Amino acid sequence: MRVIGLMSGTSYDAIDAAAADLSLDGDGLVLKPLGMVSEAYDEELRDALAAALPPGVTSAAEVCRLDTGIGQAFAAAAVRADRELCGGEAELVASHGQTVFHWADGGEVRGTLQLGQPAWIAEATGLPVVADFRPRDIAAGGQGAPLVSLVDLLWLRGRPGTPVALNLGGIANVTAPDGTAFDTGPACALIDAAARGFSGGALAHDVDGALAARGTVHEPLLRRLLDEPYYALPAPKTTGKELFHLGYLRDALAGFTTLRAEDVIATLTMLTARTVADAVGALNATEVIASGGGTRNPVLMAMLGQRLPGTAMRTSDELGLPWNAKEAYAFAVLGFLTAHGLPGTHPASTGARHARVLGSITPGREGLRLPPPGARPPKRLVVA
Repeated sequence: MRVIGLMSGTSYDAIDAAAADLSLDGDGLVLKPLGMVSEAYDEELRDALAAALPPGVTSAAEVCRLDTGIGQAFAAAAVRADRELCGGEAELVASHGQTVFHWADGGEVRGTLQLGQPAWIAEATGLPVVADFRPRDIAAGGQGAPLVSLVDLLWLRGRPGTPVALNLGGIANVTAPDGTAFDTGPACALIDAAARGFSGGALAHDVDGALAARGTVHEPLLRRLLDEPYYALPAPKTTGKELFHLGYLRDALAGFTTLRAEDVIATLTMLTARTVADAVGALNATEVIASGGGTRNPVLMAMLGQRLPGTAMRTSDELGLPWNAKEAYAFAVLGFLTAHGLPGTHPASTGARHARVLGSITPGREGLRLPPPGARPPKRLVVA
């Protein structure tokens, strides 16, 4: 089955569309990557999205407009991916949508909201669309994240030692071989917020870690940031920009009026390295396989390597999944599992009572024709 996975992360800089040829082979799920295309949000939509995200205030009318605009943007990305990567022969679209709020309260997740109305995708492509992956896990008592953990578990199974998958997007998350998975805290979220704030919006992020490289870690600020209660919560746990946003950073900077932008960004980069390394170290990792935009920040990766001596550091590219497309491929896998009536979660990863089939399905132009029942859950993922 040719599946297009659509993903826009907490950095909301672009929509990634990865196409994969997926098939069940015995106890394995075989993934043949077909490539990825990326579509940036247009400036007006991105600005509207940024204004609606916490700590911003929005309205039901604006949420409706965003749901439509994001859905149409996702639809355009899916049409392009089908044309350029699948030769017009895609069979299913799996859309994560754009997270605008993840309702966490005292370590418990009560709800989540991803925008990007899937009807626009189904109408534009003619294909069935699996969307709204996270709510079912939350309804079953889970955190609704990190949902890529099941894919990580299947993908890393059989590797020697204790391999840990690490994603460095806006938020960092890890998955261990025993199913333990959680968000460690911010990866690039606060770094990006600082880059935008100090540059007046001219910079979206710290390009190649250049600002952090010119700065010096400010230990008093780092200690204040490390006092955040989230880091002490037990797994499973999830977080997002509902907590780690520009307003949060401004509050943390109170009293540090003389710090240079470079020093703040160097400190935030060390915050990510410290919290990720602490989490990975507690998992007794012998190998870290990293993906996400943070892998393109050499200062962050160097800090992380220094704090994890003796732990092999690799990127997902070395195992066949590009650093910038891994999450989109992961949602293609989750959509494939849903279409086959198979669970898309591991209870140990999200804290749910049971593994659940995820998402809701919007029929395509030809109605809904699902594969015949009877498929067994795969035990491993093979990247062909």
